[in-house]
Amino acid sequence: MKTMLTALAAFSGCTAARWYLDRSSRRDTDHLGGRVRMKALWNEGAAFSLPIPAQALPLASAAALGLLWGGRRRCPLGTGLILGGGLSNLRERLTKGRVYDYLQFPRAPGPLNRYVFNLADLCVFAGGALCLWKGSRSPDLSKKYLYIA
Repeated sequence: MKTMLTALAAFSGCTAARWYLDRSSRRDTDHLGGRVRMKALWNEGAAFSLPIPAQALPLASAAALGLLWGGRRRCPLGTGLILGGGLSNLRERLTKGRVYDYLQFPRAPGPLNRYVFNLADLCVFAGGALCLWKGSRSPDLSKKYLYIA
């Protein structure tokens, strides 16, 4: 239930942010002392310009989200964030053939300062980080089952 509620909240927030920013006249503006820039663009490719054909993205995304559902019990909050953000991007890719990105971090380290993200991308990133962090704190069950032969 926690996973579903988190996914619904992330999906709704991402959809509302896109709807508002797509209609807003406040594009290409700096915020937080230049740390965040609103830069509206439509992304037809994969994240970080990965060489994935545009036709394969919806199918690959749906498959990844389906596999992720199986691991929801280990990290329900992180999984919900990933599902909500991923479903939001998938819905937009299926309905418009592209994803609306609008957040840039010009002071980010290295090459990250040139990429433009959206709230759904940040939800996926935060959910993945949360699951990795939670996984690093859980006991290593593989040692317990290594002696089964």
